[in-house]
Amino acid sequence: MLRAMSKARIGIVGTGRMGANMARRLKDQGYPVTAVYDAFPQIAADLAAELGCSAAASLAEVTAAADVVLTVVTDDAAMRGIFLGEGDSLLKDAAGRIFLNCATVSPAVHEEVDAASRAAGAASLEACMASSITQARQGTLYLMIGGDAETFAKVEGILRDLSSSLRHVGGTGQAAKVKALVNMVMNINTAGLAEGLGLGSALGLDLTMLKEVFSQTGANSRVLETDGDDMIAREHDCYFSAAHAAKDSGIANELAAAAGVNVPLSLATEAQYHRLVELGLGELDKSGIAELTFPGRTAH
Repeated sequence: MLRAMSKARIGIVGTGRMGANMARRLKDQGYPVTAVYDAFPQIAADLAAELGCSAAASLAEVTAAADVVLTVVTDDAAMRGIFLGEGDSLLKDAAGRIFLNCATVSPAVHEEVDAASRAAGAASLEACMASSITQARQGTLYLMIGGDAETFAKVEGILRDLSSSLRHVGGTGQAAKVKALVNMVMNINTAGLAEGLGLGSALGLDLTMLKEVFSQTGANSRVLETDGDDMIAREHDCYFSAAHAAKDSGIANELAAAAGVNVPLSLATEAQYHRLVELGLGELDKSGIAELTFPGRTAH
């Protein structure tokens, strides 16, 4: 039986910037964070020392030490690896556990994990995030939840302690679809802003003035607020990497192909982000796409 969810033991798999800050937030909120795990053991060991918990040597150890496990991994292959791989797995002796899967992966993989979790006597939810590192630390994530409503009700308190906006959008796979579309549109907006500012630079316009005009007209966007200054100043400290943008646009484009919908802007955006990766710039923030559009820059 699960403990009361308000005091559930928490495990974290994937202790990069997002996973680590979610762990810190839950610890601050009084949850017993009992075990952390990462494919790079030293990263997990450092976080475990900070939080005073176990750096698990295996995935199965995380499951054994926790009631609720948050997973924040990189892609479909990593997600399948922690749940569906041969040998070590989060689903070993997982009866009664709840998995909150926060990575942006394909809807099909969430469905596979949900089915495997149910077969193991556990439950899983998609907890897709439309926010970044700062929001993870502050507990102000925008979370879209997909999966069983009863399971959602059990962990709603935990999710609210991580978020300022929380929406249960439907059954398994639905949140991943919504997240794919969020990132598709965000990435298109980012690429468009980079082209507008880059062209403005080539035309000799005052970019501060241009950005202000954009903000007061139909060219305004959330991306203008978060990325405009960074594009101009070439400050691409990573909050959401170009490599992740390429992956996420690819997920959306695969969904579009399967649905028979033409998405030329999204395809072009994915190609731009893949170009950044090919140039060795994939770990720049998504604002780094401006390196492809501003005159005189190394990737231009």
